[in-house]
Amino acid sequence: MTNPSLLILPGDGIGPEVMAEVRKIIDWFGTKRGLAFDVSEDLVGGVAYDAHGTPLHDDTMARAHAADAVLLGAVGGPKYDALDFSVKPERGLLRLRKEMDLFSNLRPAQCFDALADFSSLKKDVVAGLDIMIVRELTSGVYFGEPRGIFEEGNERVGINTQRYTESEIARVAKSAFELAMRRGKKLCSMEKANVMESGILWREVVTEIGREYPEVELSHMYADAGAMQLTRWPKQFDVIVTDNLFGDLLSDLAAMLTGSLGMLPSASLGAPMANGRPKALYEPVHGSAPDIAGQGKANPIACILSFAMALRYSFDHGQEAARLEAAIERVLADGVRTADLMGPDDGTPVSTSEMGDAILAALDASL
Repeated sequence: MTNPSLLILPGDGIGPEVMAEVRKIIDWFGTKRGLAFDVSEDLVGGVAYDAHGTPLHDDTMARAHAADAVLLGAVGGPKYDALDFSVKPERGLLRLRKEMDLFSNLRPAQCFDALADFSSLKKDVVAGLDIMIVRELTSGVYFGEPRGIFEEGNERVGINTQRYTESEIARVAKSAFELAMRRGKKLCSMEKANVMESGILWREVVTEIGREYPEVELSHMYADAGAMQLTRWPKQFDVIVTDNLFGDLLSDLAAMLTGSLGMLPSASLGAPMANGRPKALYEPVHGSAPDIAGQGKANPIACILSFAMALRYSFDHGQEAARLEAAIERVLADGVRTADLMGPDDGTPVSTSEMGDAILAALDASL
């Protein structure tokens, strides 16, 4: 049997730095745990535009379709701000999501015990936090038509269309219910059914799908109320499912409950391929952070945790994913910190590569 394939797209800014630490972790699993991967690498985002005049070359798109999973670093930077919208670095990421039909975006918000004091919220509010936001990723207002900037009378008008079909809602709802079955059997669906027809349809379809999962406790909440509740008492939630726009906002809000975007991974999953694995793209929630790129200051944990999600959701190695997550928790408990996880009086932070080395040492200690 051939090894499963991983396509790595480091991207821009700090992407190559954090991905270098992931490569070390991948090599460790191959050497120490017998989990070998066929790893290849390509360009996406600004570096792809520099090389090819497009943020995602057609050949790279074909390689993404053929891979068992894609692992991405980050895209974008001020160097590309003046580019036409159609070729901005972020369009490469959106093309990957759209053409791979990655409709279910999983964004965990987990607060490691060692970082509970680092959140802007009180420790008792976030300690032990472990929630999952499932965001619909390939439809909604970011993709609906008509869209654009048009002349209307003597002024311009910007138009974006919120559009969802029953089948688009149903498939992401099923994804969320299946995830809830594997966790705490509790699902909250968030929309704006009070003011949006798409929200009414969303609530109706999620309720219908819920009848197929009688073991899951289903609740509904308006998305603005959900944002308030996430900051008031986030531990009331287990799995949250929501649309593309609200998911974008709520997942970033939930991210900061844990103290740093540098800690949060994500998975974007699609329909199963012929080998049974889902189409999959894994990436950290953080951006390209061009202000610290090349300085060895970036926190690689979010990208490393994204690989842990790949182990769990693409390769069915949940125990090995848990091993990696436990190693990270041990490192943090020992006080090892990159700059984003430290206050002004907390001592000297470790570098990106030193954090990766510390996680490798903790993995060695787990054997």
